[in-house]
Amino acid sequence: MTKQIRFNAFDMNCVAHQSSGMWRHPDDQSWRYKELSYWTELAKLLERGSFDGIFIADVLGTYDVYGGSNEAAIRHGAQVPVNDPILLISAMAAVTENLGFGVTAGTAYEHPYPFARRMSTLDHLTGGRVGWNVVTGYLPSAARNMGHDDQLEHDERYDVADEYLEVLYKLWEGSWEDDAVIRDRDSGVFTDPSKVHEIGHYGKHYTVPGIHLAEPSPQRTPVIYQAGASPRGIAFAAGNAEAIFVAAPTKTVLKGVVKSIRDALEEAGRDRYSAKIYTLITIITDETTEKAHAKHADYRSYASEEGALVFMSGWMGVDLSQYDLDEPIGNVKSNAIQSAVSNFQAANDDGGEWKVRDIAKLGAIGGLGPFIVGSPREIADDLQAWVDETDVDGFNLAYAITPGTFEDVVEFIIPELRRRGAYPEGYAPGTLRNKLHGRGDRLPEEHHGARFSIGQAITT
Repeated sequence: MTKQIRFNAFDMNCVAHQSSGMWRHPDDQSWRYKELSYWTELAKLLERGSFDGIFIADVLGTYDVYGGSNEAAIRHGAQVPVNDPILLISAMAAVTENLGFGVTAGTAYEHPYPFARRMSTLDHLTGGRVGWNVVTGYLPSAARNMGHDDQLEHDERYDVADEYLEVLYKLWEGSWEDDAVIRDRDSGVFTDPSKVHEIGHYGKHYTVPGIHLAEPSPQRTPVIYQAGASPRGIAFAAGNAEAIFVAAPTKTVLKGVVKSIRDALEEAGRDRYSAKIYTLITIITDETTEKAHAKHADYRSYASEEGALVFMSGWMGVDLSQYDLDEPIGNVKSNAIQSAVSNFQAANDDGGEWKVRDIAKLGAIGGLGPFIVGSPREIADDLQAWVDETDVDGFNLAYAITPGTFEDVVEFIIPELRRRGAYPEGYAPGTLRNKLHGRGDRLPEEHHGARFSIGQAITT
């Protein structure tokens, strides 16, 4: 049976998200990121294409590793200026019925207690269509602006995130019983106090003794997204993630990453397919091969390779301005996104070493993920090959220009995939969790967070 391919749209509340310099293209509308209509129009387009959701990235800081300052990032608009992603969700939910929303928020600089309420509010307002992309942070500039000399070491950031999630699970799963809100007009009781429980959390990093402020939302816990592919990140994902985003420059690298994640899920006592895995990719297509390659050539004329190195330096935690363009990436230790370094230390498709020049050219369109160019038939063949050869579930689609790249996917690629029986015809009912996995609205029993559910929480 043909495997169904899943799509997410990858965007950010800024101008230059993954493809640096493309804001200069006359058809690009990313400069409209400040307008609510940009986001509502995009949401309606994605729902028309039956995308699983829109995944909105975020950073709390600037890319200042390249050249030792943020000057190049500011000049190129490289994820700065950048606005808050969470405030976009309600408006997009109001104009859609099924589209999911994966919102990025970090564990390093906001206390879990107010964040728990914010996500419960969104889950209520979206009818259970919200997910949270858990990030631990990677930009030193964010740490400095929050009063720290630097960010914590990579693995220590995940240690903090472990407790952060524990607090949230206790609040979301273990504070309010399902029937706590009774709205009894005769007795004048809105909520039965005996069915609302303090969580009594006293940990190393957080003290949260009281109750959750929000009543249970449709999913209680939003769908947990995660995007770390380091060994520590995979271990974190194995216990928590229900959708995992990865980025790999080749099928060979991706196959190894996917297998590592699925093995880790199984080792954590979960089904190896209990999390959907999406890989980052950018599609450039048109009616014919010739038109697609002409479009790619047009895009290349606007792309900024220096802007790409600004991003790559931030993602890798290495100042690439100090290297010659023909120098191999080499054996680099990173305190940022470790998988970004290890992916480029693996051989490329030609069996050679990645050079600084290679990743500047590659990253100028698509960022950490590859881009593919061709007719609808060629793109569909390629996407199916990626799925068949790597065991990935689908694709996190970055844009070259927006909304043009997404419009091309909806117009050209999805109809071709549907003709092959390789893409959903519509949405499953219910919440985002049920749409993704078909196993109901709440966390499954084998999920790490389920052990903090109400029956367990009352007795501990």
